Amino acid sequence: MESIFEYMENYDYENLFLCQDKDLNFKAIIAIHDTTLGPATGGCRMWQYESEMDAIEDALRLARGMTYKYAAAGVNLGGGKAVIIGDPGRKDREPIFRLLGKFIDRLGGLYITGEDVGTTLKDMEYIRMETRHVVTLPSYLGGAGDIAPMTAFGVIRAMQACCKRVYGQDSLEGKVVAVQGLGAVGHNIVGQLHDLGAKLIVSDIDPKKVENMTARYGVESISPENIYDVDCDIFCPCALGGILNDNTLDRLKCKIVCGAANNQLKEERHGELIEEKGMVYAPDYIANAGGTIFDTDRLESGNVNNERGKEKVSRIYENMEKVFEIADRDNIPTYLAADRVAEERIRQVAQVKRYRVDPRL
Repeated sequence: MESIFEYMENYDYENLFLCQDKDLNFKAIIAIHDTTLGPATGGCRMWQYESEMDAIEDALRLARGMTYKYAAAGVNLGGGKAVIIGDPGRKDREPIFRLLGKFIDRLGGLYITGEDVGTTLKDMEYIRMETRHVVTLPSYLGGAGDIAPMTAFGVIRAMQACCKRVYGQDSLEGKVVAVQGLGAVGHNIVGQLHDLGAKLIVSDIDPKKVENMTARYGVESISPENIYDVDCDIFCPCALGGILNDNTLDRLKCKIVCGAANNQLKEERHGELIEEKGMVYAPDYIANAGGTIFDTDRLESGNVNNERGKEKVSRIYENMEKVFEIADRDNIPTYLAADRVAEERIRQVAQVKRYRVDPRL
């Protein structure tokens, strides 16, 4: 990315905020993509980037992904993201996240944050000390608690819809699934797929996570560099983004790509290549929306209701079917069809919002 403003203009971003405190060695980025549907909402990521521009680009891409995720899922929120540049293992958590909370509070509700890669529920508690604009919270603070199981459940609902399209039935029993990444969501996917009778091959850069899964569920494992070469029915990426690229697509031996990682396509053209290779791709922001659907449900309803929240997450199956319907109708790849689902809803709601009530009446 050579020009920040050119990038923002190309994808119609609203705001980009840079935050720093030299005494705390704190650098953070808050990206706001689109607030047509509601306040920009998206998790806070903490990661070590090779450059500040890499961090800015990641924040912008993730924010845009959240806009599309909420729009396609029928949630009345916009897209935003916060990124803290730094070691996710950093020990002085309280001052760092309370400071981020201060910066978020200055935005007056424009942005609502939550948990993401490199951050925890405890970090969200620190943010909550400085602002009310945080959604992912422990249950004792009125939040939904750990949302990773619901993210996993949503991914599996998307997998089932993909299986229906490819195999004519949505059962996952006996299907070979290669899971890349065993973090908060990945290990939940493994557990839920195991209960559904799937055959699993797992990989992670952390050997302890792999050992835990193989000991607990008796699944096979493979090295991270060889996960792309596995013969499987479903490849399930649950690590970082950009893993569907020129180097990996020729190696995949699967019928379906469906996982929890954000921004799986390195470039949009890789969505075309997946289609050309005869694989069914579940667009990431359709498949991985379950956790945030469940988490943000209380913003609209005012309370956490597990049954209602899970029912909304389960509708990811129908959302995937809608993507397939538009892909067939318009003869386009699924990644473009998902964009059209989201963009059509944003346009429709924008039209509705033109008709505002005069407060004097």
